[in-house]
Amino acid sequence: MKFVDEARISVKAGDGGKGCVSFRREKYVPKGGPDGGNGGKGGDFIFVADSRLSSLLDFRFKREFEAEKGQYGMGSLCSGKNGMDFTIHLPVGTVIKDFETGELLADLTVDGQEYVCCKGGRGGKGNAHFATSTHQTPRFAQPGEPGEARVVKLEIKLLADVGIIGFPNAGKSTLISHISAAKPKIADYPFTTLVPHLGVVEYGDFGGFVVADIPGLIEGAHEGKGLGIKFLKHIERTRLFIHVLDLSPFTERDPGEDFKTVNKELKAFNPELSGRPQVVALNKIDITEANERIPELLKFFEGLGIKVFAISAATGKGLGDLINHVGKEVEALKEAGKKAGV
Repeated sequence: MKFVDEARISVKAGDGGKGCVSFRREKYVPKGGPDGGNGGKGGDFIFVADSRLSSLLDFRFKREFEAEKGQYGMGSLCSGKNGMDFTIHLPVGTVIKDFETGELLADLTVDGQEYVCCKGGRGGKGNAHFATSTHQTPRFAQPGEPGEARVVKLEIKLLADVGIIGFPNAGKSTLISHISAAKPKIADYPFTTLVPHLGVVEYGDFGGFVVADIPGLIEGAHEGKGLGIKFLKHIERTRLFIHVLDLSPFTERDPGEDFKTVNKELKAFNPELSGRPQVVALNKIDITEANERIPELLKFFEGLGIKVFAISAATGKGLGDLINHVGKEVEALKEAGKKAGV
């Protein structure tokens, strides 16, 4: 898979250059005095969000990076050159954490956003800096300070307005392929989707939102069963969920129980996700027997206060109403977020 959403790397800023011990030696200038220059500052280590990137594949094999060191000070009061900053570009949506403590260091959510992860060491002072009227010939200089270093964990969390969730083979990939230009793999076996997919959905004249298709969840996903634990983090940023339920009689599953199971996994992974707004899409109504289950499920979800849409992701039936409703909900949630300063 080319989609790599986690990486651990070691980063180090440049060390500062040493100060110089030097004395002026010129003809006709007796006892010229100290003229050792200061060392240069080490380069900073900087992360930058880049919307052109979508994966952390570059860090799969190379995992150690270091910024340039500052140059040593020189005679004739010449300071050493500062080390060049080392800049690494990361996909927008990357979270940077300290690997040892788990502390959140930065969340790069805007294209061009920068984070100075490690600061370069200060250059040492040359002996000219320490000359005084009472100590006119200092024969020492400062060493440069070491640059900061740390091991960081990089995680991509997709930036999407809507997350499509549900059991494997519920029709999530078919749905996103119909409502957007995303082309995930679609087949008649579980866990067809091995990586998350993003798609842009247009509705109305100017409306639109970003939707993410997440690999199917099963019971125990928060404990690592199936693929859930690896990709649940990608729906933490979404404002709303489209919960796809399979009405096909051939699965021998209860859609109501599937709904409870998936929500239980969301809550176990992150309690905040259980309170996220949801819209239920009862899928595969193109199958005659599936329609017989709709009245009972409508009554079930009406009691929960959840909006329900009967759809066929395969034929496109009912998708227009679903998309228009979700689009309006996303706009309302965005507006509420702006007022709340989120």
